[in-house]
Amino acid sequence: MGRLLTNSSGKVSPPLDLLARLAAGQWGVVARWQLLEAGVTVAAIDYTLRTGRLRKIHRGVYMVGGAAVCIEARWTAAVLACGPGAVLSHRDAAALHALLRPPLRRVVDVTARRSRGAQAGIDLHRARTLSPPSLTIVRAIPTTTVSRTLIDLTEVSPDNHLRRAVDEADRLGRLNLRDIDEQAKTAHGRHGLPRLTTLLDRHRPTGFTRSDLERRFLSLVAAVGLPPPLINHKIHGIEVDFHWPDLRLVVEVDSYEYHRTRARFENDRARDRRLTIAGWRVLRITDHAIEHDPHAVEADLRALAGLSGRGGPSACTRR
Repeated sequence: MGRLLTNSSGKVSPPLDLLARLAAGQWGVVARWQLLEAGVTVAAIDYTLRTGRLRKIHRGVYMVGGAAVCIEARWTAAVLACGPGAVLSHRDAAALHALLRPPLRRVVDVTARRSRGAQAGIDLHRARTLSPPSLTIVRAIPTTTVSRTLIDLTEVSPDNHLRRAVDEADRLGRLNLRDIDEQAKTAHGRHGLPRLTTLLDRHRPTGFTRSDLERRFLSLVAAVGLPPPLINHKIHGIEVDFHWPDLRLVVEVDSYEYHRTRARFENDRARDRRLTIAGWRVLRITDHAIEHDPHAVEADLRALAGLSGRGGPSACTRR
């Protein structure tokens, strides 16, 4: 603990090294309760406030010195204002994890089991439990994990924001479906959870093997009334999944797990460009669409083949 300093007037203030040490690890912010725990007296804190060395941000939370208050400092100050054990959460946690842009509103989402009471500029969410698996530290700020944050967002965010956060978590490789499922079991009373469950279905593996996908796709082809395609043949040196030479139509059936790397993404687009330039129409269909939206797949095939209704050629293609 740093020694208290006495100035020329006999007033006592917190030691500079103590303020600097606390502020350095907290984006320039300190809490009154932290100073008291470190042995600083109430009189010393009040004197330092009067001299301007500490600037009040929230009740009992101060900025050290004259530095500008960045967003990380605002987040830290809001968490400290709610007492030990509080964490950044909801929309602001999503921004900290880079799942969403920082909210335009000036109110900060904080979750705590116990709190020192409501304060202006803080949207306080009370939680029965804040278990260690749902908590983490990001950029020195206590916050909820990505999984807990996505669950929390179901209560405060519209569908498009929740979808964007889920997609971004997946893109960043931080969408842990098993962890979300485990935490959701204890998220009693969360009315928005069905929205999250529906969104996550798009990211869950279907479990299809390559032969499963081919078999299911060929059953849709038969239902539409198209003739059987050629399978795994080469066109201009490119092996394609299915194609109909007479229709100049290629269909590629993609599994998300197989095609999610950057290299495969670029390779797929290069193949499609070469085939398109050569006069082929290329349709990519996902395993998720085959499983969950087969009627839409049938409609796409029917439209590309010039078929109307179910199983018959349209008037313009009939000979």
